[in-house]
Order: sequence, then structure tokens, then C-alpha cells
Amino acid sequence: MSVTDMSFAVRDRSVPGYLAVPPADDGRTRSWPGVVVIHEIFGLSDDIKGKAREFAASGYLALAPDLYEGKSWPGCVWSAFRQLRAGAGQAFDIIDGARELLAERADCSGKIGVIGFCLGGGFALLCAPGHGFDAAAVNYGQVPADAENALAGTCPVVASFGGRDQMGTKPPERLQRALAVLEVRHDVNVYPNSGHRFMSQANGAGAVFAKMTRMSYNEQDAADAWRRIFAFFAETLGTAGE
Repeated sequence: MSVTDMSFAVRDRSVPGYLAVPPADDGRTRSWPGVVVIHEIFGLSDDIKGKAREFAASGYLALAPDLYEGKSWPGCVWSAFRQLRAGAGQAFDIIDGARELLAERADCSGKIGVIGFCLGGGFALLCAPGHGFDAAAVNYGQVPADAENALAGTCPVVASFGGRDQMGTKPPERLQRALAVLEVRHDVNVYPNSGHRFMSQANGAGAVFAKMTRMSYNEQDAADAWRRIFAFFAETLGTAGE
């Protein structure tokens, strides 16, 4: 596996990102599916980079773009949420640019998915229709109130939520209902014993804060969510070819 802190052009700007490429130990040219990995409110963290490496280890070209463009996350969160509510803005341009970068690579199969966590889960869901993705994984992200209209024309979706999330269970219920009405292949699951951010680990004071706010890592539920995501992506995006 090779990993690179890199940057790519989006309109007139240079956007930081993290690229993880699967190993090709036999020396043969491979064609990998791609995945755009969208970070949570804390930005392009080591945790998100680790998730990109997990995808690369499983045979995907994984690119995690920095929606905050190198700025500190506290000053960028509200702007990101405004763009999420509006369904437009530079963050969407960055995600589109990341997808295009993967699609243009000679070692990409042309099939590309998107996955997001928390804030990134909301972006991944809104990018599922009309942005050229072949599959989307939404993890405890926001679901629009008019989900049926917002998700018309969406690609297949796999989604994971926590039953103890302070957002409640209405978002996954709304998502499940909309995808069923739209007749889109989907796998939406709520883990009753988990809260928000149950797929991310925290250390030290962060772990204490996570426990107090019911955002603790749940190893068992996280493992099952990853199992479902990789199975869904393998079926939808395919696996590495020659």
C-alpha cells in the first residue's frame, strides 16, 4: 500500500487530501474501484486517514479530501453545515473534484463510491444523486426532511445509525422510507446500543467527552457496520481486476 498527503485542483484552488492506493505486490497493472472518504466535523484527522487506509487494504483507491482546505475545523464547521443545508457550495465542488481525480487515474476501474461520517455522512447522502457516484455509505449523517425529492435518482445506499444518537431514529426511518419508495437498492440499519460517532475511536479527554455525550466507539457495532459496507461496495462497485 502507498499513502500520500497530496493536493488537487478544484476550480481556482488547491485542496489538500490524503490518497491511499492498494498494494500490487505481484507487479501487475490493476484496476481498482475508487472511494471518496468524507470526514466528520473534526476535519481530515488521523482517524479518517486510517479509514482511507482500510479501504486501500481492501482493494480500493481511497481519496479523503479536506473540505476545510487546511483551515482549523472550529472556524469551518458552520460554513460546512450551511452548505449542507443549501445542497451547494465549495464542499460539493471538492467532493466532485475528488471523484474526478480518481476517475481519471489509469488504475481506476471507473466505479466510484462515496462514504461519509457525521457531517460527511450528510454530504455523502446528498452526493448520492447527480454526482456520478455508483454507491454511497452514510454513517450517522443528516437526512433531508424532503428525502424522497432530495434523493430522486440516487445510487444504491448503505447506511448505519445509532439508536442512542441524540438526533433520534427519525432520520434513518425517513431514509429507509424514501429509498423504498424510490425503489433504490439499500441497506439501512440502526444499532440500538450505539450513539453518534460509534465507528470512531477517541483517546484521553476525547474519550471522556465521547462517553459523556453518548458518542463512544462501539467495537462490535462498528465491525458489523464495516462488514455491511464492504459487502455492499463489493457487490455494487466490484473488486480489483487486471
